Amino acid sequence: MTLMYARSLKHQKHSFFLLGPRGTGKSTWLAQFFPQAKVINLLDESLYQSYLADISLFYDSLKLLKPHSWVVVDEIQRLPNLLNEVHRLIEKQKLRFALTGSSARKLRKSGVNLLAGRAHRYYMYPFTPKELGQDFNLDQALCYGTIPLIQAQGDKLSALNSYVQMYLKEEIKAEALVRNLPGFVRFLPVLALYHGQIINTSSTARDAEVSRTTVNGFIEVLEDTLLLNKLPAYEARLRVREKKHPKIYWMDPGIVRTARKRTGPVTIEEKGSLFEGYVYMCLKVKMEYESAFDEISYWSSGTAKNIEVDFLLQNGSEFIAIEVKTTKKVKAEDLKGLKVISDLKGVKRRIFVYLGTTQMEKDGIEIMPFTVFCKKFLTV
Repeated sequence: MTLMYARSLKHQKHSFFLLGPRGTGKSTWLAQFFPQAKVINLLDESLYQSYLADISLFYDSLKLLKPHSWVVVDEIQRLPNLLNEVHRLIEKQKLRFALTGSSARKLRKSGVNLLAGRAHRYYMYPFTPKELGQDFNLDQALCYGTIPLIQAQGDKLSALNSYVQMYLKEEIKAEALVRNLPGFVRFLPVLALYHGQIINTSSTARDAEVSRTTVNGFIEVLEDTLLLNKLPAYEARLRVREKKHPKIYWMDPGIVRTARKRTGPVTIEEKGSLFEGYVYMCLKVKMEYESAFDEISYWSSGTAKNIEVDFLLQNGSEFIAIEVKTTKKVKAEDLKGLKVISDLKGVKRRIFVYLGTTQMEKDGIEIMPFTVFCKKFLTV
């Protein structure tokens, strides 16, 4: 079963990379916008082996296409050296390429020609509330996530378990991204506990029974296979302060819960970080697809202890501060961070997102139910 929703990523006119974890809908999107494209799927093992034996076959199979024709190459990271041939075909034959991948690791580490600016880079994410429209359900999103491949399944729990196993088998083991696969398997549920937090590397290494260096390498693998993002701390340039470590956010709530081996309804203890992480993913989509702002970070007060704001959106010299809570009633302590951050130069808006139903303003802080935030901020 295939679910068709309008994605936020727009049609492209020039060659581009489209990166994202498997199951996020890259091939479906490409089939919609480039139905006449020549498709080369490197997951086809016989085709992959033929190019591996003689890479010139790739060029020969495309050189007779008309100028400006589109070519889709799926899972380009499996054979990064093809990018040299892609470059040649762009220059000599004037072809246009859509290059998909589920891992930036082999592309980055291979040292191959990344097309020298001739191809933009875009990312495909799980569904956002805007994309799902009336079918969006927050409780379901936090429980099972919104990866398109999972959304299309009747038994989402089994599908998520299969997805994680597929990731371990096809991304990690088959591509030999880590040497210590048992350690990586032990590491995943430990790291899932740090969703939305600064990771304690020493504790994680101890619990996963691996070294700290190995933990850092495993985190890098998750970043490169696009399942994990690091959210940096905002560092004020005008004053010296202790450097803050980044927080980590998994790509999807369903992956977090599966890695934690959690089933059933989302508990109160889980809900806060899952909700916060989902909002972060939606903000990244808005930033990357709409160029709505330049950077996302979290903010920590340099003077008041334990005072933070979840997200600080920077656009030039201006900022929007956003705090996210699962509470249904707004308490004074929920707004502490947003009150303190008003002293940061350039803060133009302060928004508190919660699961209540009343929209209001208090001390210059915009208090928005999540449903309103989706309509008035995420979709504008």
